[in-house]
Order: sequence, then structure tokens, then C-alpha cells
Amino acid sequence: MSSAELTWFKSSYSGTQGDSCVEVAVTEEAIHVRDSKDVTRPHFTVSPDGWTQFVRFAAHR
Repeated sequence: MSSAELTWFKSSYSGTQGDSCVEVAVTEEAIHVRDSKDVTRPHFTVSPDGWTQFVRFAAHR
């Protein structure tokens, strides 16, 4: 699936300055992640289980 076909969301914690933000797009098969400052660069994809593990890890930091 191309970046243009995905619906991207930025964190509600992101400021209006546009710096240091990531965007995610969720599909049934995967979570797609990209740098919101340069959306022309390739995004990376992680499994829903991998994303859940990352979010749990990040929440405890």
C-alpha cells in the first residue's frame, strides 16, 4: 500500500510547530510510521503486535 493510499494521524501530543513528530496509519495488516517533517521519505511498517509492544515499552519510559 502506498503512502498516498493511507490515512495518516499525528499524535495529539504533537505541537503546532511541526517539529519532531511522527505520523501513523493503521490497517488491519500493519501499522505504518513516517516522519511528519518529510513525508516524501519512505515509511516503515510494523505488525500490530510489534506496535503494541513498542507502545507498552514507550509508556513505561
